[in-house]
Amino acid sequence: MNRLSLLLLLALAAPASAADYFVYAGSYTDAPSSAKGIYAWRFSPDKDTLTPLGLAALTVNPAYVSATPDGRFLYAVNWQTETAAKGDTVSAFSIDAKTGKLTFLGKASSGGGLPNEVLVAPGGKAALVVDYGFTFKDNNVAQNNSGFAALPILADGKLGEPFYRDHHSGPALSPKQMNGAHTHGIAFSKDNRFVFVAELGLDRVYTYRFDPAKPSLTPFDPPYIDTSAGAGPRRLVLSPNGNFLYVNHETDSKVSVFAVDGGHLKEIQQISTLPPDFNGRNTTAEIAIDRDGRFVYVSNRGDDSIMVYAVDSARGTLTFRERIASLGKSPRNITIDPTGQYLFAANQASDNVVVFRRDAATGHLTPTGQQLAMGQPGSILFVKATP
Repeated sequence: MNRLSLLLLLALAAPASAADYFVYAGSYTDAPSSAKGIYAWRFSPDKDTLTPLGLAALTVNPAYVSATPDGRFLYAVNWQTETAAKGDTVSAFSIDAKTGKLTFLGKASSGGGLPNEVLVAPGGKAALVVDYGFTFKDNNVAQNNSGFAALPILADGKLGEPFYRDHHSGPALSPKQMNGAHTHGIAFSKDNRFVFVAELGLDRVYTYRFDPAKPSLTPFDPPYIDTSAGAGPRRLVLSPNGNFLYVNHETDSKVSVFAVDGGHLKEIQQISTLPPDFNGRNTTAEIAIDRDGRFVYVSNRGDDSIMVYAVDSARGTLTFRERIASLGKSPRNITIDPTGQYLFAANQASDNVVVFRRDAATGHLTPTGQQLAMGQPGSILFVKATP
């Protein structure tokens, strides 16, 4: 074998270098936060390195960020609080695949007040938004501007005005804890034919039929399923096989497991997110599942921890595995990177994002020692970078 053939053989046998990603972190910019908008880093998972890129976009309270499947466009909610009756917005940006730079394209109505999550639909034709909302008086009549909306994504990445809006109404199951609708989380079914929406204020999970081709949304029949009173369902994640939906309760610090049958949900388990000896105030924030569907993670604000659960692959139920300190205060968001090797925890009240290495076999999280400093981080997003 000649030298050229040997070098070619070695090159073919060598493992391919892992892709780099841009890490975008949304934030809360209201005083006393030092944040100014969306921040970015370049992340090399195979080298375990993060390179700061600074402020990627100047924008108000981009508490949650999402991107199109092709990585060309990014969308950020603008959680604003200046006037009670003011409708809030979602901002659109184009992404430079080589530098990570964001270019502002414009904004559109979120369909309500205090948008807390935006999620791009599979296929990239719509951005779905949930508005936490608040109650205010208009001509001495009480109004609530929470709700669920869908905005069209145009060919140039800009957003059109909402083509669908829904405002949930009805009495809270636990009126002592909640004062009306507060819509808070979105998840798609595996076949993309249904959308599940968490209604924190009314202790419900809603289902909608979704046509990604048009796109269009219509309420399912029945339109929702009740959770337990005082649960406060906040965020949702679907198992990779599409058979189970996991919903963390903000108010009573639990997780519900639902069996999924098309648009129908059936609760099969509730499990606590707190250690038995905890006696302080706690609210859960985010829930995540690994790409193999073996482990579920939930963040606690108060206990300031990340709970790890093992998933029964056949039944979908959860078994507590361990509690990991978030190494900060009020972990608002936890996100697993696309390689599955890392989990990023955004600690809003301590102004830091902590990077953990994740053991795929055990679910265990080990701090890497890397922390990203920024004011009041809200959410984390990974977008593949072009070499």
